[in-house]
Amino acid sequence: MTTPESIEPQYTLLTAVARLDELRVRESLAGAGSDAEALDRTGLLELLALSEVVARKAAYGRQLTIRAAREAGASWSQIGAALGTSKQAAWEAHTRWIDTQAAVHGQPGRMGFDEADVAQARAVAGSPDED
Repeated sequence: MTTPESIEPQYTLLTAVARLDELRVRESLAGAGSDAEALDRTGLLELLALSEVVARKAAYGRQLTIRAAREAGASWSQIGAALGTSKQAAWEAHTRWIDTQAAVHGQPGRMGFDEADVAQARAVAGSPDED
């Protein structure tokens, strides 16, 4: 069975997006009267799993970029503005991500954050009121 967990290790964000785009184009052309064959159940499930892989990888990259921006001196107001949200919402989403990384540490196939990584990530995150 195709699941995000079963295919995620095979792809980088870039290769997952390329494969996702390939399958989406194929599926959309099949419905537009072209010679392209519509995706079967297996292909549609791969498309669905790939869309989840892309979302996960993009979200992880987003949080790493937020962390890098904080390390470079960006305020939560600036980060919130760059994300199109409030500083509080940006900080809350980032701290939830840190919590998730702590929770998955040590799970098979997941890296996560150990206690030292969590402490460092929380120190970098600071508080949204420190702007």
